[in-house]
Amino acid sequence: MTTATIIEEAVVEKLRLLPPDKQQKALDFVESLHQEAEAKQPRLSLEGIWEDLNVSITKEEIDEARREMWANFPRERFFTEDHK
Repeated sequence: MTTATIIEEAVVEKLRLLPPDKQQKALDFVESLHQEAEAKQPRLSLEGIWEDLNVSITKEEIDEARREMWANFPRERFFTEDHK
């Protein structure tokens, strides 16, 4: 049996002995611990996500893709003489 399993069983046993209002307080506390743990998880970069896929994209390739993507985008001036 793992340490985590032993702790989980001990918590459940103690929790069952508490009255409902104290069980609610315990649940609230556990939920706050869970939210705290989630907030501290580091975000992955795109490079980290793609690492296992052997994707290698250079800055120049990204710039070229952007130029191609925006090449046919209609370019109307947002600010006209009336909006200055």
